Amino acid sequence: MSRTSKDSELARRLSRRNILGVAAGATAATIIGTATAQAAAAHAPAKGPGHGQDHGHGHGHGKGKGKPVLPPGRLGIQLYSLRDKISTLGFAPVFAELEKYGYDEIELAGYTQGSAGPITLAQLKRLAKDHGLNPIGSHVGYYDDNNPGAYTFAQNLEKVLDDAQALGLKHIGTASGPFRYGSTVDGWKRAADDFNTYGAAARKRGMKFYQHNHAEEFSFATDKPNVRLYDVLLAETDPDLVYLEMDIYWAYCAQFRFSKRVDGTRAPLDPLKYVLKYPNRYPLFHVKDGVRDETTRDGYRMTDVGDGDIDYKTFLSKVTSRTHHGRSYHHWQAEHDNPVESLAFARKSSEHLHSLRTGRCGD
Repeated sequence: MSRTSKDSELARRLSRRNILGVAAGATAATIIGTATAQAAAAHAPAKGPGHGQDHGHGHGHGKGKGKPVLPPGRLGIQLYSLRDKISTLGFAPVFAELEKYGYDEIELAGYTQGSAGPITLAQLKRLAKDHGLNPIGSHVGYYDDNNPGAYTFAQNLEKVLDDAQALGLKHIGTASGPFRYGSTVDGWKRAADDFNTYGAAARKRGMKFYQHNHAEEFSFATDKPNVRLYDVLLAETDPDLVYLEMDIYWAYCAQFRFSKRVDGTRAPLDPLKYVLKYPNRYPLFHVKDGVRDETTRDGYRMTDVGDGDIDYKTFLSKVTSRTHHGRSYHHWQAEHDNPVESLAFARKSSEHLHSLRTGRCGD
């Protein structure tokens, strides 16, 4: 089925409760179907138009009129969220489910499939293509200075890039923080030099190097507590060589934790403003949701996309409508670090994000 016809078929595909296993045989099909059906029943929405929690900012299904907030062909998923299924069942049955759920892209978090057996990069690339999934990026470690053989950018840059190129990736990055040399301004300048080096090497192969944030990147330098470390990274990396993947959940956790300096003075932090100021630096995003809880360290408790308090209708609408070529440039990867049932999470996330429509909120 073509990517452009996917939205029109989404409701039909998502309504299928008996999941059909494809490449892993009847046993895998039974495992997937039972787990997903049970999880779907446990999380089934109440009667009416809403899905999950409706916090008044677009978390309902949005079945009314309006343009889809999610651009066509741009929904992906970070496969770390599905690592339990990949390690036991393999990529094939997982990819078959993602195709049914309406995903367009995948972001890799390793190239092996555990007890499902060995798989080559060529086989993995072909398998994704067969299920209409574009491998858009991959997470690799930044450094392991105690292990010269480590599969990281610092220790084995060419091998990392060789593999990314073999998979046909357009982006190759790391979810490691730039703390290799500490939390000082100079330490982050040194890390920025590393990233510029990796970015230049990736660019020669037609790829973009990127870094994925957690909350700590938005903390303050230990030697200059008025300086936000993330701002050092932006300033010291070449915008033509180093790109960012904003994990929206962790950025909002950072907003909760680091909107004041150590001395208590205000230091406003708005994740959306970073993107609108530097839109070309953010080709990739992690769409991860959280329930607001100020009793926790991070201010949020992670939950399935659509069940939390992060206003994705507004965030996606503003990024795609107010940046140059916003609907065709950015890629949105659903993620949950530890979902209760990973396939149910993937299904719900796609359903929710495809349901969002432009309207009074977020336009």
